[in-house]
Amino acid sequence: MSEAHRSGCPINLSLEVIGDKWSLLIIRDIMFGNRRHFRALLTQSEEGIASNILADRMAKLTQQGLITSAPDPGHKQRVRVSLTEPAIQLVPVMAVLGAWGRRHLPVTPDLAIRAELLEEGGPAMWEAFMDELRELHLGVPRPAGTASVLEGLTAAYLARKEAPPG
Repeated sequence: MSEAHRSGCPINLSLEVIGDKWSLLIIRDIMFGNRRHFRALLTQSEEGIASNILADRMAKLTQQGLITSAPDPGHKQRVRVSLTEPAIQLVPVMAVLGAWGRRHLPVTPDLAIRAELLEEGGPAMWEAFMDELRELHLGVPRPAGTASVLEGLTAAYLARKEAPPG
């Protein structure tokens, strides 16, 4: 075993990559919020990440092969962040983690709706979402006639967020 890792346990190795306080939240914001630029990740996260922490975690996620950055074709002075295939394959992990959190923790209805829909949609929805993310981030066309999972999740979130309390 390399001295760089505590052990060869797959859970340990996974946590060494995505187990810090911010990495999964950054991936979440790119994945579910379609936040593709540093400024959007910095200013639109519910948790309020500091710019130096965001820059550090993005560098680590890039080094680990979970995100890439490239010039934004729509804006010459901006860089657009994309998920890689290994990050896209975290969709089932995010769905199960969200479902667990909904059952055991004091979530808010607007922030829990995506987890609820992903849990109800199950593996078929997760696969469709991963296909959509591959199209958005990797340029791989998704199957024709496939509805947008991201649009559905976003619409449900916005509807809950705007709904009166109670």
